[in-house]
Amino acid sequence: MPSRKRGTAARGPGDRPELRLVPPLPVSGAAPPSASESAQLSASGSAAADPEAAAREVCLRMLTAAPRTRAQLYSALSRRGVPDETAEAVLGRFAEVGLIDDAMFAASWVESRHHGRGLSARALAAELRQRGVAADNIQAALDRLDPEQEVATARALVARRIAATSGQPLPARIRRLMGLLARKGYPQALAYRVVREALEQEGIDPAGAGIDLSDAPESDQDEDISGG
Repeated sequence: MPSRKRGTAARGPGDRPELRLVPPLPVSGAAPPSASESAQLSASGSAAADPEAAAREVCLRMLTAAPRTRAQLYSALSRRGVPDETAEAVLGRFAEVGLIDDAMFAASWVESRHHGRGLSARALAAELRQRGVAADNIQAALDRLDPEQEVATARALVARRIAATSGQPLPARIRRLMGLLARKGYPQALAYRVVREALEQEGIDPAGAGIDLSDAPESDQDEDISGG
C-alpha cells in the first residue's frame, strides 16, 4: 500500500481546490459618466449628425422644464455646438408658433416675481436684462405694474419684518428694514418714506431720536429702469 505523507488529508475524486473570485481592479480615471455627462455626450453627437434635430430637442427639453427667453435658448444651443444659422432658424420657427415669446415671458416674470417675492420694478428689470429680454419688452411689462402697487408691496414687506426687530436699538431696526427694501431693489427715497411711516405707526419718531429719515432726492426713481 503506498505510503501517505503525514499531515496531508486525502482528497476524494470529487474534491476540488477552493476558487476565490477577486474583483477586477478599477482602472484609474475610468469612472462611468454621470447622467448629465451622458446627456451632453449624446447631445454633442446628435448636434454633429443632425444639428437642426439636436437644436429642436434641446429647446423642447428646456421649455418643458420652464419658460425660457430666446437669448437663453440661443446660449444653450451655442454651448452645445449648434451652428449659429441653425440656431437662428430653429428659434425663429419656435417663435412663429408661439413656443418662444419674450414679451409674454417678461409680463409673467414681473407678475410672479413682484407678487411672489416682493421685488421692485428696478430689480425686475435687472433680472429680465440678465435673461436677454429686449428693453422694449421689459418696459412694456413694467408699465403693467402700478406704482401704487409697488409702494403697497414695500409697505407690506416692512410690516411683516418690523415685529422681528422689536426690542433692538432704533438705528439697528432702521438698518435692517432699509436693507430689506434695498435687497428687493426699492429706491432709497421710497425706502426712507416706508420705514419712517412704519415706525411712526408704532409711535416712534425717528427725527426726535436724532435720525433723519426725510425723503431722499427722487432722481433715482426717474431713470429708465429698463436699461434701454
